[in-house]
Amino acid sequence: QVQLVESGGGLVQAGGSLRLSCVASGRTLRSYVMGWFRQAPGKEREFVAAITSTGTRIDLSDSLKGRFTISKDNYENTVYLQMNSLKPEDTAIYYCAAGYIVAATRVSQYNYWGQGTQVTVSS
Repeated sequence: QVQLVESGGGLVQAGGSLRLSCVASGRTLRSYVMGWFRQAPGKEREFVAAITSTGTRIDLSDSLKGRFTISKDNYENTVYLQMNSLKPEDTAIYYCAAGYIVAATRVSQYNYWGQGTQVTVSS
């Protein structure tokens, strides 16, 4: 079992950047596929990015490619989501998740979830 705690969210103007962090405790990140999801008010939780235990990134949607980048530091047991050129439509609660399935992009494919961190992008 692993516990996940997200941080780094906040209020940012459109075009700005944020770097989200997810600290895992209990197990090393090498044991899991790590993913980022987001959920806006009234919408389904959607896949943002993921990275495998070996460091392979899973493809993002076209709207996110070039703006969001997932990375991790195995020594610090931390996964990051670098978000650049933020848009108001990026406003959501961002969740960190851990699972065991390679190339997982679905909520149901992840076993552990953080509490979420709010990202608000103003116009």
